[in-house]
Amino acid sequence: MRIALYACMTAVLACSCATTGHKSGLVYLDVDAPIEERVEDALSRMTLEEKVAVLHAQSKFSSAGVPRLGIPDLWCTDGPHGIRPEVLWDEWNQAGWTNDSCTAFPALTCLAATWDKSLSSLYGKSIGEEAQYRNKDVLLGPGVNIYRSPLNGRNFEYMGEDPYLSSKMVVPYVQGVQSNGVAACVKHFAVNNQEAYRMNVNVNVDDRTLYELYLPAFEAAVREGGAWAIMGSYNLYKNQHCCHNQYLLNDILKGEWGFDGVVVSDWGGTHDTDQAISNGLDLEFGTWTDGLKAGRKNAYDTYYLADAYLERLRSGQADMKVLDDKVRRVLRLQMRTNMGPRHFGRFTCESHSAAARKIGADGIVLLKNDGVLPIDTASARNILVVGENAIKMMTVGGGSSSLKTKYEILPLEGIRNAFAGKSEVRYERGYIGDVSGEYNGVTSGQNLSESRSTEELVADAVKAACVADYVIFVGGLNKAAHQDCEGDDRLSYELPYGQDAVIEAIAAAAPGKTIVVNISGNAVAMPWLDKVSAVLQDWYIGSEAGNSLADVLTGKVNPSGKLPFTMPYSLADDPLHTERQYPGLKRDSENILDEYYDEGIFVGYRWYEKKGIRPMFPFGHGLSYTTFVYGSPKVSKSSMTQAGTVKISMTVTNSGKRAGAEVVQLYVADKESSVERPVKELKGFEKVYLQPGESREVSFTLTSRDLSYFDAALHKWVAEPGMFDLMIGSSSEDIRVSVPIELKAE
Repeated sequence: MRIALYACMTAVLACSCATTGHKSGLVYLDVDAPIEERVEDALSRMTLEEKVAVLHAQSKFSSAGVPRLGIPDLWCTDGPHGIRPEVLWDEWNQAGWTNDSCTAFPALTCLAATWDKSLSSLYGKSIGEEAQYRNKDVLLGPGVNIYRSPLNGRNFEYMGEDPYLSSKMVVPYVQGVQSNGVAACVKHFAVNNQEAYRMNVNVNVDDRTLYELYLPAFEAAVREGGAWAIMGSYNLYKNQHCCHNQYLLNDILKGEWGFDGVVVSDWGGTHDTDQAISNGLDLEFGTWTDGLKAGRKNAYDTYYLADAYLERLRSGQADMKVLDDKVRRVLRLQMRTNMGPRHFGRFTCESHSAAARKIGADGIVLLKNDGVLPIDTASARNILVVGENAIKMMTVGGGSSSLKTKYEILPLEGIRNAFAGKSEVRYERGYIGDVSGEYNGVTSGQNLSESRSTEELVADAVKAACVADYVIFVGGLNKAAHQDCEGDDRLSYELPYGQDAVIEAIAAAAPGKTIVVNISGNAVAMPWLDKVSAVLQDWYIGSEAGNSLADVLTGKVNPSGKLPFTMPYSLADDPLHTERQYPGLKRDSENILDEYYDEGIFVGYRWYEKKGIRPMFPFGHGLSYTTFVYGSPKVSKSSMTQAGTVKISMTVTNSGKRAGAEVVQLYVADKESSVERPVKELKGFEKVYLQPGESREVSFTLTSRDLSYFDAALHKWVAEPGMFDLMIGSSSEDIRVSVPIELKAE
């Protein structure tokens, strides 16, 4: 509490000085003065020691300000989908506060599955308000790494397999967060697409693949979203750790993109003083070592950008201009956040709960429905819920995204609330999965112990299923090690804990009325798919998880989510087939694995379409309780120049009897390319909400950049003249209309 009080007092001091700062000559304290003038004024007043001190951590989640000048400390928080509870000064365990229980928002796979940019803005604004209320300056998120393999344990924190979808969803998120005076710190930059050996993997990827797949979302966050911070990743690229990487940070991020914000190291991602100085790192966190001997508590002066850097500066071995650039960036971040105009924020309020519930429901994907959904609340008398995930908290665990929530509506609770007074809702466990519920001192408080054997659990579930009107199996993955969890990758594509057998058994006992709800941040195998009546892809939805699910099951919300990644039948269909592709080949002489992205640009639907492999569910797939009719497309012109644009539009009609939303997806196919290109690429999407019988025109405007590929030899985007198909549909596989256009040479 003393720490928080000091931070608040410092902030108050800065704000109070702001009103008189300019008059007294303290321009850096004048919030009305231009930021760059404030930055230069503050820089001119700082000693060498003060400059170095602001470049590294002073605690687990804070870096030092300049008390002499009234510049407050900078406070970060984990927060891909909620504000992390307070931790001890120099430990990961929680500090024991009683007022730091947050709203848990849906994980970012769910947000991406909404395909709704307005909801991304709402998400960012809401979580930014919670960070602001907790006096946090930097929100460590969102994550936009590409879904390269369904085994990646951290995929649930990201926005799927497609760079265009991620790019368009990250921008409003960043803008929403930063509208509160809180910095979004976009992560993990870059080519960080697995958790296995994440500290030791050296990624080998060609420039074309890098620019077409793995950089676009970061570039959009910087250039369109105006992100104030970027976090480096753990892995190596070009044999340099990404937290101090010349090509990624200096050449691309700060050079090509003109990024004026702060590069923050991931916690423990810094490994060398000289590289940290020269290769683009600005703010070092979580090193926990002096780099030479051993770690020790409160070792912040031994960080790579601490005393070692100071010594090099004093001896003339380090350039003062490089130092001042780093300090300018940190000061600029301060002026944008805790030394700028800020409001009080909001925390665990009704509007945030409503936002979480809305985003959660709109992100749930209806994968299959043989007419059993929505459940008729008037006729259903006996509903059976089976599965551990119906009663297990999912906000605790998973790594740095673990949260201490004010509340969490579990699936069973949400279903029971929805059918209260109408139907009897019974519950059977079905299987025993992960009974733990603790992470860094945050506990779920649940007792999930079970005395029955596996055989008894299945038998009890089958018996109950025989007399049920509906059977809802709620299973999937969880936040345990080697599932959806930071630090580990999955060991198998199949469902854990024998769930497949449980689903098979209850589907046989309740034919035509079994509904499977898969809670995960990843695709999973579904060998029982043809034996169940409906499948919902649920996610880690947070505080309102149960209510969001119940809203969809009952038809209160018409499902409109679309898959942000492809779901293959098996890993045999996946593009990563060799050890050199994943997890990498270990070097003989050092503890480094070389990993080769041999699949190149062919990730996700690009791979499946190239190979002619039909997936279990394609990218962009998602059903509705209503139907939509696509009209004939209209183009503004049949050809365009390199500097021109073309507009394509069409009418979408809700032809069913329920209000609903459709995600109209635009794909582009190059028909005459001199280089190998994907069969088609997503280049536009729009979510439209329609009443029964209502029609609306949807339009997209394309430039030559949308028709381009990245030419590595020329190091630029190239749009070759020739014919292209503009394809509009409901998924990457379900193309409804197509129209050709010609790109002409200048």
